[in-house]
Amino acid sequence: MARIVQKFGGTSVGDLDRIRHVATIVKAEYDRGNEVAVVLSAMSGVTNDLVGKVNEISRLHDTREYDVVVASGEQVTCGLMAIALQNIGVPARSWLGWQVVVQTDDVHGKARITGVEAGKMVGQFADGVVAVVAGFQGISPQGRITSLGRGGSDTSAVALAAALDADRCDIYTDVDGVYTTDPRIVAKAQKLEKITYEEMLEMASQGAKVLQTRAVELAMNRGVRMQVRSTFEDLPGTLVVDEDEIVEQQVVSGIAYSRDEAKITLVSVADRPGVAAGIFGPLSDASVNVDMIVQNVSADGKRTDMTFTVGKSDFDRAVKVLEDVRETINFESLSTDPDVVKISVIGVGMRSHAGVATQMFQSFAEKGINIQVISTSEIKISVLIAEEYTELALRSLHTAYGLDAD
Repeated sequence: MARIVQKFGGTSVGDLDRIRHVATIVKAEYDRGNEVAVVLSAMSGVTNDLVGKVNEISRLHDTREYDVVVASGEQVTCGLMAIALQNIGVPARSWLGWQVVVQTDDVHGKARITGVEAGKMVGQFADGVVAVVAGFQGISPQGRITSLGRGGSDTSAVALAAALDADRCDIYTDVDGVYTTDPRIVAKAQKLEKITYEEMLEMASQGAKVLQTRAVELAMNRGVRMQVRSTFEDLPGTLVVDEDEIVEQQVVSGIAYSRDEAKITLVSVADRPGVAAGIFGPLSDASVNVDMIVQNVSADGKRTDMTFTVGKSDFDRAVKVLEDVRETINFESLSTDPDVVKISVIGVGMRSHAGVATQMFQSFAEKGINIQVISTSEIKISVLIAEEYTELALRSLHTAYGLDAD
């Protein structure tokens, strides 16, 4: 007997027929004699509709009441799934965030989980009952309903799996696993049998939308084995595991991309101590996240150009903040480019292999692709290029690193 947590996203439970289909997947796991907890998102489109209604009532709303509204979508799905399971002979009971209990901080709209009390659920497992849990929601120290922010149901599932000491946390979605890159762009992309937590964390943070970054980070910290599987095809998925479980590492495991980038350059800034703080401090105060940064110092060492990227949603706000502090920073001009894309090559094998960056640069040179910004980490190389070269860059790198399927 194993203890399994299964998580199904909004598209997987998008209507009643899909809820019935998911119930058969849960039943199959239950019929194998396993203890099963199911974590659900709201039906596709429901959360967006609820957010829209809140904003229509008031743009400056009370976030505590916002959470009461937006968390209701998961409650509906949770109850419907329990009924669907009961209808096919599977004992099931629904659990809301405050019943589990999923404890969070009091940052409404984007709360973080601080603990999970799953003792009562374990007791129901002993009675052969499937637990159907509302994802995305918890309860604050003040006893108020909280929501975990976008993608919070993935985090709910991993946190529950950790609390239950589950053997595995299966994330069901509309793709059948994690691929070496986007198969919609690169036809020869391969599905990975296994990927390390670190690689998956980098893939998620660099644009791959299969798993949420917070969920992967929590799984890595708590040692929760994850599997990405398809709701609509009965195929093996991709396991997200510790590095020790993969016998021989590929040098490069995947290539991610993000179109959610905009480039800003401050031209001719005084090169003196405190300038960087004067630039990035106000951006931080305005909740603008800065990603890639490069600094070019002039020959005389007195002036510098500062280039960095921000998310497209933060672009206009970032430009306004910088214009407001123009006199303080004393830059000559401000140059912007929203038509860029970040390409990231990822693999834990980079730790022990040289030449990965050179291969990337040579591949781009052969295709006439200019690199605007470069940043690196121990297992990742990211570059910023013009958005028009996205598909060409992905395909050329996929071939260059030997990732093409036979």
